[in-house]
Amino acid sequence: MKQSNDFERVELGFFPTPLERLSNLGAALGIELDIKRDDYTGFGGGGNKVRKLEYLMADACNKQVKVVITTGGHQSNHARMVAAAARKFGMKPILVLRGNQPEVYQGNLLLDKLFGAELEFLDPEGYFTQIEGAMNAHAATAEARGEKALIIPLGGATPLGALGYVRAIEEMDAQLKSRNQQPPQVIVAPTGSGGTLAGLYVGARQYWPETQIVGISVSAKAAWFQDKISTMAQDCADLLEWPQQWAAEDIWIEDGFVGTAYGVPSPGGIEAIYRVAQAEGVLLDPIYTGKAMHGLISLVEQGKIQAGARVIFVHCGGSPALYPFAKTLLEH
Repeated sequence: MKQSNDFERVELGFFPTPLERLSNLGAALGIELDIKRDDYTGFGGGGNKVRKLEYLMADACNKQVKVVITTGGHQSNHARMVAAAARKFGMKPILVLRGNQPEVYQGNLLLDKLFGAELEFLDPEGYFTQIEGAMNAHAATAEARGEKALIIPLGGATPLGALGYVRAIEEMDAQLKSRNQQPPQVIVAPTGSGGTLAGLYVGARQYWPETQIVGISVSAKAAWFQDKISTMAQDCADLLEWPQQWAAEDIWIEDGFVGTAYGVPSPGGIEAIYRVAQAEGVLLDPIYTGKAMHGLISLVEQGKIQAGARVIFVHCGGSPALYPFAKTLLEH
């Protein structure tokens, strides 16, 4: 059996990130609520993708990659951090984004520009049929120039990238032990591509086998995520040579909090942003963490998370996405 540290990675983030008690919100909800502050990972504006990119960029450096290509929505935290990581290692970032070319570059799009990323925009309606060909075309153009290219999938969602959240479980385990606290009964996190959840599932089964992991979908239906995450978790466990077996029914996904679409703020998500900001002084975002917190609050109110439960909410970052939606947030 291997450990996550047995795999080569570059050091990008500021770890360990804080594990902070949300006393006011927890008391109002009737649970013991902690928040894992992966918005404080630091590099490239911070967020959960830093953990994955430590492994993925080590692989890119070993392969002597010169052009890194990835995809995401307009306000993709992943795309922004890939651009930053590419620049750190002397590579050119190309981002193929879902959405029409904007009139104003704000939030993560502004940061993409600051990192000097080449941007291509795909019409949202044709995105899923065009994205693979678009990224492959950029890779072929780079290779024709004699530059080795690497395509990083949406969200960095690969078995190798998922090791970043196996490490996050190990990190939280050490933090709780240092405080003489018990493991959480529930972990809640947003899921947009599945890699974070896969790593959390693998790490928790190894270290906290009684802990339930709840993924709050910000994009797709539960069944799609269950299939994808169970497969990725299996492949990640196999990398580690851990004797784990995963099936789709092992994965708990709540898909009722997406709102009208991925990348579009939801009323419940906006309410959660206001509530957490005013209860704890913590900023969530309207694309990922606001919707996930809406899910957590609702699951407590519905009794799916029991009163008094020990809960950790994983803050995946994303505050740059607040600013493009200022008008929507203020009108709510």
